Amino acid sequence: MKRLLLETSFSKIYMIVMVIITLLVLGGYFSYAMFTVSKEKSNAITIITGNLEYKLEVDGTEGNTLVVESNSSKEFIVRLSNPNNRIARYNFYYLNEISNNVKVGYVGDCETNTLPEAKGVNLEKDGTAGSSNIYKIMVENNSDNEVSIELGVNVGLDYNDLEIPSNGHLFSEYVNEPNVPELDEGMIPVSYDGSNWVKADTNNTDNNWYNYNDLMWANAVTVTESTRDTYKSAAVGTTISMDDIETMWVWIPRYSYSIGSEDGTNYYGKKGCYLDTDPTQALPGEIDIRFVDTNIKDIGTAKYIVSNGIEDNSWYTPDAFTFGDQELSGIWVGKFETSSSNPEAENGGGNTTELDAMIKPNVTSWRGISVSNAFNVSLKMNDEGNRYGFSSNVDTHMMKNSEWSIVAYLSQSKYGKLGNINFTGVNKEIYENKSNQFITGCSYGAPNVGDSGFGCQYTYDADINGTGASTTGNIYGIYDMSGGSWDYVIANYNDTIAISGFVTMPESKYYDKYTSDNINTACNGNICLSHGLSETAGWYSDSSKIVSEEYPWMLRGGAYSNGKTSGVFSFGLNSFFVGGPNLSDSFRLVISPNM
Repeated sequence: MKRLLLETSFSKIYMIVMVIITLLVLGGYFSYAMFTVSKEKSNAITIITGNLEYKLEVDGTEGNTLVVESNSSKEFIVRLSNPNNRIARYNFYYLNEISNNVKVGYVGDCETNTLPEAKGVNLEKDGTAGSSNIYKIMVENNSDNEVSIELGVNVGLDYNDLEIPSNGHLFSEYVNEPNVPELDEGMIPVSYDGSNWVKADTNNTDNNWYNYNDLMWANAVTVTESTRDTYKSAAVGTTISMDDIETMWVWIPRYSYSIGSEDGTNYYGKKGCYLDTDPTQALPGEIDIRFVDTNIKDIGTAKYIVSNGIEDNSWYTPDAFTFGDQELSGIWVGKFETSSSNPEAENGGGNTTELDAMIKPNVTSWRGISVSNAFNVSLKMNDEGNRYGFSSNVDTHMMKNSEWSIVAYLSQSKYGKLGNINFTGVNKEIYENKSNQFITGCSYGAPNVGDSGFGCQYTYDADINGTGASTTGNIYGIYDMSGGSWDYVIANYNDTIAISGFVTMPESKYYDKYTSDNINTACNGNICLSHGLSETAGWYSDSSKIVSEEYPWMLRGGAYSNGKTSGVFSFGLNSFFVGGPNLSDSFRLVISPNM
């Protein structure tokens, strides 16, 4: 009888304890109760109650607020930790109602292409210290006011199903959207169907025109005057014959960039998800890119320590996106080296302005032309009554060095060939055009390999071996930026005309002026951020010779015969003609929207 009473008494205590536990758990996700029953003394019971805790850190400092200044963006590293001595379950969310001018969301994990789970995360305990989750959160503030995003956390026992409070919001994936390409009247958007270029939908329905996350850069063409109206009124999906195409263009959206350092000393980009080895000068890593609107112009350091994360003052908006007093949403860049309306002429065109510019694959590039004549050929492309259908809403001009560099930087990002999973190791470098006949769009099928194997081994549309010569590793990128001809860019040492053919220098917005023959002080005694000089000198073992008083005009990319020193980051000078016509030198064209 005594034993029966003891067991009955214990059962009542046990039931009371369970009721207490249930009430504590239901009363709030932060409260919990634990109990133990001694085997030696069945009536001995211990009740432990308390609060589950969490620890939240933003960029290494304990806190729960993300602050972003007006018309700027910032990436935050947020750590959610479990400081309890048992497994706990967490909900992670943000509290604010935000305007349509503000975007907030996770930066995805590029290795797994999945987002970290935010709802119902179980964080294990590790001895007395709990585990933690790291979240990268981007806030893009396109409003005129400072924005503060407050983070919230729910915490409960690991078997609880938690819910987001009615005033809370789950994070979604942050989508870094480029500015919509600005088409002029004569331009037709195109995409590739596997065999032909076809008319694309300007609304970009189902991403059939462009998707920079998938390395699908926006392409457009101009066609012959006799076919223009037909193609412009044609249905989406209509094949556009290469025989009718006169020029081909690729859109480079406005962005800001930062170049990381893995060791705190050498800024060769970050290892990220695209290299198997630490970045070196010979095999550099990822340049961080974020697309920005025209009202954002970052003026930060353009570099950061990878382990510290990108700070707000680490971003820099390239100079090429400012054209005179206009902030550009992007620029159109010639898809290939320029050819002429008579590619059979000597040197593909020669030193004249009587021919018209063309931009097509599988033709001879226009060489043997002085800097001034190349410049004037580019300007006349949007003269009244021009053959391309361009209006006065665009400015056609010869590519500047700063404009070349924004293509190079984008190619070395997750949006360019570096981010193309079809290429690994040394093949991340853009393949070389080794055509000794200067045929546009050719590929050797490998990066620069030395002074051998000249010829056009693969055309631009050959998958992998041919497309590896583009800035994306696929057909949507820009070609002839490694090898082929040297490309004159309109960049000059201290307004030294030499034998370029100019009487006076062009308007300042049309050329880059360098005031020193030292790449570290070439911009009025300072480093030229975004110009592809000191920041990326020697990357992939490319040539790095800057202009000087003796040789005042710059070239980019290298020639087919330059071997390992050619490449998208290669810059050099013409030691023979100093701005004059050379049979190995071509040029490239750019369109700046002026809308």
